[in-house]
Amino acid sequence: MNLSDTKLIAADRETVWAALLDPEVLKACVPGCQEMTGSAEEGFEATVVQKVGPVKATFKGAVQLTDMVAPQSLTITGEGKGGAAGFAKGGADVRLEEKDGQTLLHYDVEAKVGGKLAQLGSRIIDGFAKKMADQFFNNFRDAVGAPPAEETVTDAQEPPAEPTKRGWFGRKAKA
Repeated sequence: MNLSDTKLIAADRETVWAALLDPEVLKACVPGCQEMTGSAEEGFEATVVQKVGPVKATFKGAVQLTDMVAPQSLTITGEGKGGAAGFAKGGADVRLEEKDGQTLLHYDVEAKVGGKLAQLGSRIIDGFAKKMADQFFNNFRDAVGAPPAEETVTDAQEPPAEPTKRGWFGRKAKA
């Protein structure tokens, strides 16, 4: 399964690069990650709990960061074993591009599974792999990028009025 996408992150390229090498940031971004230890230089050990279709498994595996060209690109490769459920392995080529004070993160992901997981069928596996990659990079964007501006209601401002209900239930309640 191959997948490519781009995310715009509201942070400069050096900040995004540093976050890609930080085990705490990565742990927070990997869906289902229970534990992550190690370093970018030595590699990371991770424990991830996931449910793929009817199969729920705890994967223990290793992640390596290679081909690092700071702060431009790197390759993330990993392999996890989920006991009787089988195994998952894959990688992502990540490129960072400066754009108007923000960073465009480009990624190309390749994933493979074996064992019981492979018996689920390619539609389920491809959908799951896409969901995992999207969740990771969306979580990463949200963790690293500047927080969105929030509107605050002060004492002098009135909160917005409830919209008028126009559906069948709204007409029924007025009758």
